[in-house]
Amino acid sequence: MAIPAPSGIQTGRPAGTSAGASASRMAEDIAAARGAIANVVPILRHLLRSDDNSIFSDEIIARVRGMFLDVARQLVVALAEAAGHAEPEGWAHEAADELAHLLADNSAFLEHFHTLALEWQWTSRLERSRGLDPVLPPLLQSRMADTDAEVSAGAMGLLAAQARFCQNQRRMQLPLEELPGDLVHMALMTLRGHVGVDASSESYAVVAERSVRARIDETRSRLARMSSLLDSMGGEAGAALDLDKAGFAMFLTAFARGSGLSREAAIMATVDSQLPRLMLALRACGLSSTAVVATAQALHPDAVLPGGHAELTPAAAAALLVQAGDRM
Repeated sequence: MAIPAPSGIQTGRPAGTSAGASASRMAEDIAAARGAIANVVPILRHLLRSDDNSIFSDEIIARVRGMFLDVARQLVVALAEAAGHAEPEGWAHEAADELAHLLADNSAFLEHFHTLALEWQWTSRLERSRGLDPVLPPLLQSRMADTDAEVSAGAMGLLAAQARFCQNQRRMQLPLEELPGDLVHMALMTLRGHVGVDASSESYAVVAERSVRARIDETRSRLARMSSLLDSMGGEAGAALDLDKAGFAMFLTAFARGSGLSREAAIMATVDSQLPRLMLALRACGLSSTAVVATAQALHPDAVLPGGHAELTPAAAAALLVQAGDRM
């Protein structure tokens, strides 16, 4: 049996709705259901035609779904606490599904969660195939031993953040504190739109929003800490493009920065079907042809590597990315 929502929070049709409004709502629901069925065929066709199972494996889909549910659960808990609900966790368990579906309608969330799942897949794969430590790669270890106390402290903070990332991915979870600021804002606006329009629901949502925002410091997130560490390296930041020394997470951040890609676009360039794009972006980072090949082979040891990148300067490779509309 579903746990009732806190008093004043409206998550369904308000009481007293007229028959005409009910019929209108039913027509909308039927249209939405028909639209959902219409989407099944193109999605299924895409999955059947795709040879790149690394993008949409069962594991990836389950992990993305898990992150949506976890983010929705945290938002509903904040709302329930604001409303004075006696059992916020229990209610969230029952009420998070619908909010998770609403969040999943947002392409920015889908892209971010998908690429986090892909990052974890690479992290696990490279630990098995190359012995890369998912938490403490050599580059991070050396930064922790830096004589500059601020640099050392930043590296220690990143170590803890990366350890939490690994733990959360194993659990298919994602703390709100690790979301980029724009996605936090979108999540909170989705929550406010979900709870209803009456004054009490709105007030609970405002209190929940303030509570969530108060505990989030974007500069302390894992992604922000990686960017800060690269900044602290100055002219030596290119060392983070050495996959074996930097580990996949730091390599990915340096790869995105060096190529001009967003981090999401950068990880999509690493999937099995994107080798030409990967090698072009690596060359745009300024890596030598030898280093480009070595990195591509580390990620795709059984692949036949495409040629052509060796004749390109880094500037020419970057220009091709721009021409392809791939710089984000």
